[in-house]
Amino acid sequence: MSTHELYTRAPSEPNWQIPSASSARFSWDYDDGRDRLLALYQKGKDKQWDGAKRIDWELEVDPYDPLGTPDEAMSLYGTPHWAKMTEKDKGELRKHYASWQFSQFLHGEQGAMVCAARIVESVPDLDAKLYSATQTMDEARHAEIYGRFLHEKIGMLYPINDNLQALLGDTLSDSRWDMPYLGMQVLIEGLALAAFGMIRDTTDKPLPKQILAYVMQDEARHVAFGRMALRDYYKQLSDAELREREEFVIEGCYLMRDRLRGVEVLEDFGIPKAQADEYTEQSEFLALFRQLLFSRIVPCVKDIGLWGPRLQQAYVDMGVFEMGNSNLDALMNQDEEIAEKLDAERFAAEEHERVAEVEAAIRAGAED
Repeated sequence: MSTHELYTRAPSEPNWQIPSASSARFSWDYDDGRDRLLALYQKGKDKQWDGAKRIDWELEVDPYDPLGTPDEAMSLYGTPHWAKMTEKDKGELRKHYASWQFSQFLHGEQGAMVCAARIVESVPDLDAKLYSATQTMDEARHAEIYGRFLHEKIGMLYPINDNLQALLGDTLSDSRWDMPYLGMQVLIEGLALAAFGMIRDTTDKPLPKQILAYVMQDEARHVAFGRMALRDYYKQLSDAELREREEFVIEGCYLMRDRLRGVEVLEDFGIPKAQADEYTEQSEFLALFRQLLFSRIVPCVKDIGLWGPRLQQAYVDMGVFEMGNSNLDALMNQDEEIAEKLDAERFAAEEHERVAEVEAAIRAGAED
C-alpha cells in the first residue's frame, strides 16, 4: 500500500526542497585525525547492523494499544471528552497517538540522514567526514525501521509536524557548517532520544522496545560525535558567534517544547484547536514529559560551551536548568548497556528453545 494512502491527512507537499547555501569542502590531508573521533569511526563501522534481521518482525502488535499507553498518559484523560469515549474510541486514540509519535520519529530520522550527509559534504576535517558517513547509514536504517513499523504494524502515518519541519528547514538552510550538528545532533536528536528513552523504559510491548533500544544504541555514538566536533570548534569562536548559536538553541528549544505536543491528534478527533491546546497545556503527564524531553539537551549544550547568561535564563524559565548537571556519559553508557542486555536475553531465550527442541527430538528417537 502506498504511504500516501496511510496518512491521516495529506502532506502539504509530496517532496520538500530546501535550497542549500553551504559549501562542499574537500580535505587533502589524509594523515591520522583526532584519536577520539577515529575511535568513534571504528566503533561506527563495528556496530553496523541489519534492521531486517536484528529485530524480530514476527512479533505481533495490537495497533489499538501498540505501546501499552496508560490512560493517565493521554492528554484527554480526565476531560469531558474522555468521559464520553467508548473503549473502542480510546483504542483508536491510542493508535493515533502512537502513529503521530512514530511518524515524527520517522520524519526526524530522514532529517537526520540528510543532515549527516550534509555534514559529510560541508565539514572541513576528514575524520569528521568519515564518521558522518557511518552516521548517514545509521540514520537510513532508522528511517527504514520506523517506516516499516508504521506501515506493517500500525497502518497509519501523520505528516511531519509544522514546527519540526521549520526547525529542520532552519538547520539545513544555514550556510555555516556547524549548524547541522547543532540543530540535528544536539536539539532534534536530543529531544528524540529523551522521547525514545521514556517509551523504551515504560512500554511492555517487545517490538517497540527492541526498535527503540537498538536505535538508541546508535544514537549514543551520534551524540558523542556532535559533542566532540562542536566542543573543539566552539572554543575558537568569538563571544558574538557563540551568542548567535545560543539564540538558535533558545528558539529551537521553545519551539519544540511549546509546539510538539500532538495537538493534531486531538483535532482529528473533532476537538477545536484552541481547546486541544488547552487540554495539552493542562495535562500533568505531558507537563512532566516536556520537562524530561530536555534531559539530553541541557547537559550537551553546556558541555559544548554554549552556556551564556541568556541561555541559562531560558533554561531557568523552562524549569530545566538543573538538568545541566546530568551525567550525559552515564546516560549514553546506559543506552549501550540496555541494547546489549536485550540482545543477550533474546539470544539466551532462543538458545534455550533450540536446546529444548534437540532434547525433545532425542527423547522421541529413544522412544521409537
